[in-house]
Amino acid sequence: MNYIVFSDATADINAQMMEGLPEHVILDMQVMVGDDSYSFGPTGNLTIEKFYAEQRNGKNTSTSQIAPMVYEEAFEPVLKDGKDILYICLTSGLSSTYNTACLVAAQLQDKYPQRKIVIIDSFCASVGEGALLHEALVQQAKGLSIDELHQWIVDHRLLVSHWFTVDSMEHLKRGGRVSAAAAAVGGLLKVKPLLEVDNDGKLKVIGTPRGSKAAMKAQLENFKAAYDSSVSNFVLIGHGDCEERALELKAKVLEIAPDAHVEIAYIGPVIGAHTGPGMLALCHLGTNKR
Repeated sequence: MNYIVFSDATADINAQMMEGLPEHVILDMQVMVGDDSYSFGPTGNLTIEKFYAEQRNGKNTSTSQIAPMVYEEAFEPVLKDGKDILYICLTSGLSSTYNTACLVAAQLQDKYPQRKIVIIDSFCASVGEGALLHEALVQQAKGLSIDELHQWIVDHRLLVSHWFTVDSMEHLKRGGRVSAAAAAVGGLLKVKPLLEVDNDGKLKVIGTPRGSKAAMKAQLENFKAAYDSSVSNFVLIGHGDCEERALELKAKVLEIAPDAHVEIAYIGPVIGAHTGPGMLALCHLGTNKR
């Protein structure tokens, strides 16, 4: 297999669960914490622990898309080495990163016409993107060519179910996902919004359960309806620095689907900047999203 799979730091997944899979590259991304700029990813200088500690201390957090130069510096050495590139990118529904990657790829394609550069809009985010990346690498390990893997991802990216709950609407309000009035009412009523990433790759509020127990119950009901081990038994739970709740969710998932391979990962700063501490996500490939 003469190609390398790339993704970005929004693909929340940990290195341990990627062991034994083909070589791949995760690109760092920029995160602002207060007035300080950091890089998050395999070679970044921001830890998840520091990020959530600063959020809880009241620091504002934000992110920016990957700069063209970062793509150039990451892609070109691979192309020079005679290898092709397949990049699984954060959904275009939440960022213009995909468009930037396509522009850089077009420029590099002119420079290296003998090489293939495939840029794929995942329509996924966070552990949803991480689950898609994991399963794509499993397919690559089976010997799929770059064209075959491209088609596999296109065929399966809309089968990735994302069930998110957040502890507070405050960070969604700052990101323009809910109104200030809705956030205020939600706080008073102890609403824990249930969200999904829809087929356009956009974040969508699909329910407003009251309290953490009701929110988890709603996640599990959606999981039970959509999980199909014949598509994949890989399930990825993400948490915004609330590991106990993630472990509770894992146990309940296994009660429903004892055959599931369930892993837990942190929700990293790139997504956590917009969702805040206490986020809980349940992602998997299934027969449908809803």
